[in-house]
Amino acid sequence: MKYLTILFSVWLASATAGPEAVLEVGKFSAMSADKALPDNWEHFTFDKVPSHTQYRLTTDGGRTVVRAHSEASASGLIRRMRIDPQQYPVIQWRWKAENRIEKGNVQQKKGDDYPARIYITFEYDADKVGFFGRAKYEAIKMVRGEYPPLAAVSYHWASNAPKGTMVPNPFTEEVMMFVVESGKENLGKWVTEERNVYEDYKTAFGQEPPIISGVALMTDTDNTGETATAYYGDIRFLKAE
Repeated sequence: MKYLTILFSVWLASATAGPEAVLEVGKFSAMSADKALPDNWEHFTFDKVPSHTQYRLTTDGGRTVVRAHSEASASGLIRRMRIDPQQYPVIQWRWKAENRIEKGNVQQKKGDDYPARIYITFEYDADKVGFFGRAKYEAIKMVRGEYPPLAAVSYHWASNAPKGTMVPNPFTEEVMMFVVESGKENLGKWVTEERNVYEDYKTAFGQEPPIISGVALMTDTDNTGETATAYYGDIRFLKAE
């Protein structure tokens, strides 16, 4: 039993974030622009959205980045990895949006489109939901073979909502949206962002966050029918000081 415990501890340590000061989630700048998609990232789509956003590695400003182009479409890229938000609470990333979504509205389903957004998903934790919540997650697991995330925090490049806005996603209260860029001010410019995911989760949901289960990028225009192009640079988490 002791050896099994040791093996499990080693596996858990390798599955979660290591001791490094910086945890690279998307080191796109170190990849070849000849590849279609970045290493360790998967393209995910939605059953009811037939048109998908196009993602590919490209070069911009002398660096390899991810280019996203959406024409009345929606899909994303996801990196599945376990990160302890207490150990690595801060996320940093670079992005650039070429245009805003004219009909974008953070409070309406028909306006839930963004030139760029980043999701941080959190693992299901049975201790953080009630009886009916556990029953719901167990039912979903029976169908899909795995638990869906408990919740998500998303950072948005909005069109009309002011920076600093925090609102639930109009489709689900299990996703809390933070507007970090908005409008035309920084369109066409590379912007570096930094957020404390640990603190944002507590602000959004009023409790300690579970383990992070993944990071996703999404540029989408399926609800408004518009077109958007955005670029995503390197993404990383910083260790708590």
